[in-house]
Amino acid sequence: MVVAYILVKANSGEADRILGEISDIDGVVDAHVVAGDVDFIVKVEVDSPAAVKEISANQIQRVRGIETTETYLSMD
Repeated sequence: MVVAYILVKANSGEADRILGEISDIDGVVDAHVVAGDVDFIVKVEVDSPAAVKEISANQIQRVRGIETTETYLSMD
């Protein structure tokens, strides 16, 4: 099992919509709106690093209003 945290910046005032779309992605186990340098923190649990890439690069980044993502793989 691969666990990763994805930090997401958005340029939209539609936090609830974006959070809902991210939360509906297969592999996302937790997602929160946060205050600070990023707008959302997303936890994913999947079978491989390639699946993390799929979620971050091909699904989250396609949500309308998303600017950037940074992905961190858990080491334990």
